[in-house]
Amino acid sequence: MPLASAVELFRQAAVPWWVSGGYAIELAVGRSYRDHGDLDVSLLRRDQLAVRRLLSAWDCHVADSGTLRPWPPDEALPETAYDIWVREHPGGPWRFQLMLDEADGADWIYRRDPRIRRELATLTIEEPGFHRLAPEVQLLYKSKGPRPKDEQDFTEVLPTLTEDQRHWLDTALQLTHPTHPWRGPLHTQP
Repeated sequence: MPLASAVELFRQAAVPWWVSGGYAIELAVGRSYRDHGDLDVSLLRRDQLAVRRLLSAWDCHVADSGTLRPWPPDEALPETAYDIWVREHPGGPWRFQLMLDEADGADWIYRRDPRIRRELATLTIEEPGFHRLAPEVQLLYKSKGPRPKDEQDFTEVLPTLTEDQRHWLDTALQLTHPTHPWRGPLHTQP
């Protein structure tokens, strides 16, 4: 699904949401530099049913326990399920993925390590008409077993990161992956 179409669809949501994944990094860089195989839209787990109602006419499937199964409109997903694939109708192409993020009150919690938290108000960056995930947070998600596209995203966005963003990501990586190869470049001045 084109980014503009997803933004138009989600403008109807009465809950916070944001563009994430590779598009969030590309928006931070300010230019297109690679193809995207998918479009990720993130929201808080606590808002999942409101978004499922928004998508009531869509065919939604959740990746749960190693399988992709239908997501009924009234089902609250278990904590182990955070990745939802969405298409207009059964048999059609997948149009985007929903990613569920954890929160506690006004704090975002990294689902892979609850020691990593930050204020929800600092999680996203405003774009014209929508929000995108802060690049340092998206890089944290991409840091677990980085693929070639994740390495490219890191290389492209690194010069745009502020000292605070670099510090936040380095601190998070120190907790989750102390020997991660991205830590060295984070200490190098742009």
